[in-house]
Amino acid sequence: MPEADTHTDWVENSASGSTNRGLLGTLWESRELVGFLALKDLKIRYKQAALGFLWVAAQPLATVAVFTLVFDRLGQVDSGDLPYPVFALAGLVSWTYVSYVVTQGSQVLVENASLVTKVYFPRIAAPASTLLPPLADMAVAAGLLLVLAIAYGVPPTWHLVLVPAWLLLLASIALGMCLWLSAINVRYRDVKHALGPLVQLWLFASPVAYSGQGLDGVAGWAYALNPMVGTIELGRWVLVGAPLDGRDVAMAAIIAVVLLVTGSRYFLRAERSFADVV
Repeated sequence: MPEADTHTDWVENSASGSTNRGLLGTLWESRELVGFLALKDLKIRYKQAALGFLWVAAQPLATVAVFTLVFDRLGQVDSGDLPYPVFALAGLVSWTYVSYVVTQGSQVLVENASLVTKVYFPRIAAPASTLLPPLADMAVAAGLLLVLAIAYGVPPTWHLVLVPAWLLLLASIALGMCLWLSAINVRYRDVKHALGPLVQLWLFASPVAYSGQGLDGVAGWAYALNPMVGTIELGRWVLVGAPLDGRDVAMAAIIAVVLLVTGSRYFLRAERSFADVV
């Protein structure tokens, strides 16, 4: 009995310690575990895949081809001074990253239930680890974008020096949502069933295949409440020099901070009961 009590105290104290350290402190102390989980996920994704990263390249190219046919050729969507394929692929680079992290990260605790129930570790490391694998996909998509931009005569700009700021905004929005959804999903498995359709709706509510800069007034402010609006616009500005609305980026940054702060607090409080309900 004394040994069991000691083990219980250690688990509870560890969980409370995570809450006291906060998000950044816990992530820093768990950085090796985050890297291990991310590498494991990356290996599983490409294990016995003969074509490897060719599959990563095929998806955005196919999506851009469909968008070009539907939105550019049939819908006559305005892409400003950018050729539409370049415009669409630049939007997809941001969208694909966030949608992958949100979708995979929301399920990561449930999919690793045996680990969560048997071993104590900072649970926040699990959703945080989903931030890293899609960076490989993003690198491939960015390479395709570079080739496409050169082919269409779109020159690089000095905006590329702000790639880290864009990546930080992407990761903050993705992690903030991931923390909320993964914690809720432990208790309510409806998240898994609802997330697929909601992500599809979110795609068409975001300026991936079209520009959202034509909205003014109340409609423009309401549209900017979608954090992907400013994030995608920032990505296009950084990568291919598209026009940028500072209001949309500021809104996205504010919402990213809110998601991170509230999501981390909820997650770190809820993690004490994960092993009991997962």
